[in-house]
Amino acid sequence: MEANEAHELQEHAEHGAHESAMRPVAFTMSVLAVLVAITTVLGHRAHTDAVLNQNKATDQWNYYQAHKIRASDTALAANLLSVMNPADKGAANKIAKSYAAHEAKWAGDLKDEQQKAEAFEVKVEQAEARAGRFDLAEALLEIGLVVTSVTLLTRSPVYWYFGMFFSFGGIVSAVSALLLR
Repeated sequence: MEANEAHELQEHAEHGAHESAMRPVAFTMSVLAVLVAITTVLGHRAHTDAVLNQNKATDQWNYYQAHKIRASDTALAANLLSVMNPADKGAANKIAKSYAAHEAKWAGDLKDEQQKAEAFEVKVEQAEARAGRFDLAEALLEIGLVVTSVTLLTRSPVYWYFGMFFSFGGIVSAVSALLLR
């Protein structure tokens, strides 16, 4: 065996040792990439949920406002009937009673509509809180992935540990978002 061949075998052996030492880093990077993808999808779904609930809340408030306008118009018409001197008092009284019945019904409906709209607003806030935590988790996991990848370039395990620290923060943030209800 010549000196060149021995040197090549030694380099090949050292390269193989470096590769096997980097396998946990490469595996960690693969797992982090999957976690980033999952967290991204969950974050997008949380944002979509917030937007949909905001639309429902807006629709509910519009419905509430339409009832409120109708109730106000009916009250104005009833007030107008009470101060006028109609030719047919019986018909005017019948209309006034009808308006009073509508006002009583709408008063209860308004409270229900307001409660429904406020419930949707609470759902919006919850979805936005979840989305924010998923966004933080995604950012921390991506930082962890990038910092961990520096280990492959430098062959220094310090970056792997540092990347794991960020990744752990991302995982904690994602789990807290899942537990948030």
